[in-house]
Amino acid sequence: MNRDDIKDALLEIIGDIDEEADLDALDADKPLRDQLDLDSMDFLDIVMELRKRYKLQIPEDEYPELITLNSCIKYLEPKLREI
Repeated sequence: MNRDDIKDALLEIIGDIDEEADLDALDADKPLRDQLDLDSMDFLDIVMELRKRYKLQIPEDEYPELITLNSCIKYLEPKLREI
């Protein structure tokens, strides 16, 4: 997967979790939780969906890497490169 594929996948997952989210208005450099009013369960749903779709294990101590859309892409790119 390339960066655009990862971004599209993340936006799809977020849209499935928060159907009212205005994904077009997202600032890729601002915290997702602040922009989308995600609670901790929503965040865990995103992590679990990444695990389910891509067999990707994200250790809890690496969750801070998933704060913004851009940081998510940067973190996931090497892990999803072969998909």
